[in-house]
This record gives sequence, C-alpha cells and structure tokens, in this order.
Amino acid sequence: MWATLRSLLPGRADYSALPRSWKQDLLAGVTVGIVALPLALAFGVSSGVGAEAGLITAVVAGFIAAVFGGSNVQVSGPTGAMVVVLAPIVATHGAGSVVIVGLMAGVLVVLLGLFRLGRAVAFIPWPVIEGFTLGIAVIIFVQQIPAAVGSPEFAESPNAVISAWNAIQATTLDLALWSLGAVLIVALIMVVTPKFIPVVPGSILGIILMTVIAEVTGSPLARIGELPSSLGLPSLPDFAGVPLGELIVPALAVAALASIESLLSARVAAGMANTGTFHPDRELVGQGLASIGSALFGGMPATGAIARTAVNVRSGAKTRMAAVVHAGVLLAVVYLATGPVSRIPLAALAGVLMVTAIRMVPSAAAWRILRSTKHDALIFVVTAVITVTLDLVEAVVVGIIVTVLFSLRAWFLRNRLIEVPLPEPARSGDDRIVVFRIEGALFFGVADKIHGLITSHPNVSVVIVQLSGVQFLDATGAQILADIVMQLERDGKTAILKGIPAQHRELVMRVGALGKLRHPNHVFEDFDLAVAHARSHITREDAAAAEGLPRPFFG
Repeated sequence: MWATLRSLLPGRADYSALPRSWKQDLLAGVTVGIVALPLALAFGVSSGVGAEAGLITAVVAGFIAAVFGGSNVQVSGPTGAMVVVLAPIVATHGAGSVVIVGLMAGVLVVLLGLFRLGRAVAFIPWPVIEGFTLGIAVIIFVQQIPAAVGSPEFAESPNAVISAWNAIQATTLDLALWSLGAVLIVALIMVVTPKFIPVVPGSILGIILMTVIAEVTGSPLARIGELPSSLGLPSLPDFAGVPLGELIVPALAVAALASIESLLSARVAAGMANTGTFHPDRELVGQGLASIGSALFGGMPATGAIARTAVNVRSGAKTRMAAVVHAGVLLAVVYLATGPVSRIPLAALAGVLMVTAIRMVPSAAAWRILRSTKHDALIFVVTAVITVTLDLVEAVVVGIIVTVLFSLRAWFLRNRLIEVPLPEPARSGDDRIVVFRIEGALFFGVADKIHGLITSHPNVSVVIVQLSGVQFLDATGAQILADIVMQLERDGKTAILKGIPAQHRELVMRVGALGKLRHPNHVFEDFDLAVAHARSHITREDAAAAEGLPRPFFG
C-alpha cells in the first residue's frame, strides 16, 4: 500500500537532471510563462469568471501540477476545452459555482488516480480524440464573437452560437469597427511575428500594441478591469444556499474533461521530449490537487495544456522545474504588473483566442482520418458535431460507443503478439534481433498495449514486425503502428515491416507508417529476406564498432 502511494508522490528523481539542465529549464519556464499570460487572461474572461481567475489558475494550478503531476515537462493551467465546459456552468449557476465545481472535480480526479484509472485514456480512439479537438476549436472561436464585435456582455448564454448571434444583433457600427480592428491587428501580429521575430510571442506583442493604441486614442473598447495586486490566502467557499445536487453533473463533466485532456497532453509530451515517460495515475493525482488548490484561491479547474507544453519542450525544458518557473513568472505579473494588464482590451484577448482556436484545428490528422476508413471518418465527424452542438463529455462517450459498434467483429478475432525465433543456423549478433508477429486485430482497444510491448524490448538493434497475420486494422491501429516505427527509430533501433496484408496496405500508407521507416527498403514480403537484411545490419554495425566508428546509417 505504501509503495503504491509513494509512486504517486514527488521524489528526488523528478529533479535528477536539474544540475545539468537548470539553465534550459529557467529559459523554458520564462518563455512559456510569457506565452501563458495572454492565454490565462483570455481563458478566464471567456469562461465568465474573469481574468483574475484565469491568472490565479495559471499560477496556483501550474505550480501544484508541476510538482505533483506525472510528467516532467507538462505545463498546466486554464485551457480552451475547460472554458467550453465552464461557460455554460457560469451562465446557469453563476460565477461563484465554479469554485465549488472545481473542488468537487478535483477530489474526483484525485480518486481516479488513487484507484489507478490513468491508463483508461488508452481506450479513447484516435478519431474521437481528433474530432473532440476540432469541436473544441470551433466552440472557442464562436465564444469570442461577442467580444470581437464589441458586445462581450452577451457572452452569457449556455450556448455559444446563441451568444454570438445576440451579440452581433446588439452591437453598433462604431463598437464593431473598433473591436474587429483590434482582433485583426492582434491576429496579424501573431501570424507575422514568428517569421521575423521567432523568439518573441506574437500574442504578447499584439496585446501590447493594441493596448497602447486603445489608451492613446481613448477608444470605447471594453477592458479587462481591475485585477488583484496580490495572490491572497486560500479559503473554503461558502456552501450556504448552494444547490450542491445541481452541481454534481457539472463536476463530473469537469472531472472527466480534466482527466482526459491532461492524460492526452502528457502522453503527447512524452512522445515529444526524451525526458522519461509519464506516470498516468500520478498525473491524475497532480491535476486533481491542482484544481483543488486553484479553487481554494478562487481560480478555475485546470488541465494539462498541450500548446504551452509544446512550447516548454521546444524551449529545451528537461525537468518539471521549467513549469515551476512558468508559474513564478505569472506570479510576478500579479505583484508587479496588474495595473497595465487591467487596461488590456477584451477584443485583443478575443483575437488571441481566435488565432489559438484556428491553430488547434487538427487539419493534417483530420485529412488522414477522412482518407482512412469510412467508419473512422464517420466517428470523427460525429464526435466533432456532438462536441459543438451538445457536450464535450457526451461527444467522447458517443464517439467511443460508435467506435465499439463498428469494431464489434474485432472482438471475435483472437489478438496475439508472438515473439518468433530466428531461422537456423544461428549467427553472431542474433541476440540483437527480435521478431514480433501480430495476429488477429490491431485496433484501438489493444494497439496501445502492443506498442508498449514492442518498443520496450531491451538490448536489441533491429526489430522485425510481421503483419501478415493481422486480420483487422483500423485507423488507430495504423497510427499506433506508425508510432511504433517512430519510437523504435528514435531509440536507435532499426524497424523492419514484413508482410503487410494487401487489404491494409493502403490504410498503412495513408496514415504515414511507411514514411516513418529509416529506409524504403525496410518493407519485405518474404520472411527470410527480412531476416537476412536484419543480419546484414548487425554485421555492418559490428564492423563499424570494431573500427571505432559511430553506428552507421544504412538502408
């Protein structure tokens, strides 16, 4: 029992690389803190709880999740997906309900981690994830329309489309021109800046410029308004008169979203950075504690943020100290710069989120899914539509159900992963070649497990994956196959594919698995030829090592 709890708590190993990486971590933390500032303010405003709550969430939740979470490079805080869930809650139950919902959801997420349910995210199919992401991007964009046309007070309806329509009808030409101008200026700067000044976030430059223009011209643009100049002390909310029964369902939705988004983000981060794998159960505990801490300080529920995490990784982060520094940068803003920040026009923040929403659209992934199979394309579209029209959690549930219905026949196919011995006679170096044969189905329910078994095999140089026995393959399975090849190659192992069934070859090509191979020659139809090629790799690798040369790159 103690060993289980200990694995979910921080330890010295979290910072083992810090003596060597503290400079990179410091720079990455400052960079992501600057990037996170406009997003934290914008997400707070867009959710209906205010910029103050967004800033508090980024500081408190960002720090707690960094220390207690299961990823070394994940950055947490307010996110667009959470805004989509919170905005209807605020509209129905008031802004004060968010703190209570955050506390309830945080406790639920911690319990999910303690009960070891973190790996459940592996059962969410790829088309559902991408459809979910597309739907969130659409909602975030639509939610910004009231501020973009100069009527932010109309962003109070549980339905973003209704809010947008009411705002458009109520706005005046003068306000609309000012607001749309602010949105366009910020968007243009965000698009252009990376090409000329890549080290400076375009969102910061756009907001600064638009704030200066608004102040100098005395524009009628609505501003963020007064912000606190200190963090304050944590306290429990007042539960008197609060209909807790009515908040149970919203809390369940927030907990489900926080778990799904954080685990997906951490999983992507683990693939982006060579800083160790992530611990899914510990990640849930850390994110749950982060939402609880944020609520006690008056903030919003938090999740892992894939965009900020990607910035963190690209900036060179190696340990969780980078995310801690990011929280420290935002805390400095609270104490040193709330005056200027309070004068930022809401339309400028709307511009930031509109560009962010467009960048969230998974265009490449969507194209691959739509070209994969008819049922995966349908799952993607259904999930996206339900996300926009109904509810995020309902969209994931329906997407999974539809996937299961389409994949029922896969349950009747016996799935096996077999390690195949090499043909005789044995040769020197055969112990560094491993052959896996996949039989039955390679689909969303088992693909993640197969990925782990194949990529974690130690002390090998060449891995041959036999696919001739795969009877059923869906888009998620093909994507995992691409991930297996990419992980093997990144780990310095040569991947060879043998016997791709004719009925699956087109899907494997469309998803891009063959493009991840080191060389086009690493696809074989004949087993003996595949083994002979693998042995030739070992021979040349040994020859290079004998001469003191680096491991050669060959086809």
